[in-house]
Amino acid sequence: VRAAWGYRRKDRRMEPDRVLSRLDLNLLVAFDVLVEERNVTRAAERLSVGQPAMSASLAKLRKAFGDPLLVREGRALRPTSVALEMVVPIRAALEIIESTVRATREFDPRDDHRTFTLMASDYVLLTLIGPVLAELELEAPNLRLNVRPTTPDAVERLARSETDLLVMPAEVAPAGLGFRSVALFPERLVIAVAQDHPDVGDRVTMEQFLKLPFLSYDAGPGLTVGERRLAALGIDRSVDVYTQSFVIQPLMLPGTRFMALLHELSLIHI
Repeated sequence: VRAAWGYRRKDRRMEPDRVLSRLDLNLLVAFDVLVEERNVTRAAERLSVGQPAMSASLAKLRKAFGDPLLVREGRALRPTSVALEMVVPIRAALEIIESTVRATREFDPRDDHRTFTLMASDYVLLTLIGPVLAELELEAPNLRLNVRPTTPDAVERLARSETDLLVMPAEVAPAGLGFRSVALFPERLVIAVAQDHPDVGDRVTMEQFLKLPFLSYDAGPGLTVGERRLAALGIDRSVDVYTQSFVIQPLMLPGTRFMALLHELSLIHI
């Protein structure tokens, strides 16, 4: 563990024994969260402490390591090169300690006070996480969830233990992840239009599907689930309007001639 934070800086060596005498485990946990959040307020919220206490922890870390560790850059904090060098070994050391402690006791959801970081889309939040929260309140009242939007590097974050759970469509998940996973539920896409659409009756014909203005959401550099499934069927359908969020799509349909491809379960919750 000592090797995790002993390092050489310019022409002097930090002495691990001296560093350890000025640190406790809570400070290393604070360091890990501060570097990840790059914001004192958010880091304090994750660790359930006040902002003054988190600022004090940062001051102690700076003094112990003889480096600013986090410097102001606009409205955010940027880790220094020294901080970035220490992230991986300190995180690895914390994981070893945590796994060792967990192995000595049984997990009791009613008494556990851990915070779990979950990465999921707004659709998953709407259809899955919402109902789960009610169960958690009863079965695990002291657990905390830190829910974040899915990012392009979601899998890498999971591999680095920055995320505890990642929920994503099977079509989007890269092959050969190497993580334990389970299928939650099957889902199909349905075509949705405004209830008073002037051109659509009880069903949408293929001709209408190819001609009606198409509303979709921006999935970033990748394709949406709908676009992937259409491509698999050999259907080329251009998008006329992109939204920033999947959940907002059905709310934009009333009063328009647009159509959208929506996950069926989302229509139940909206």
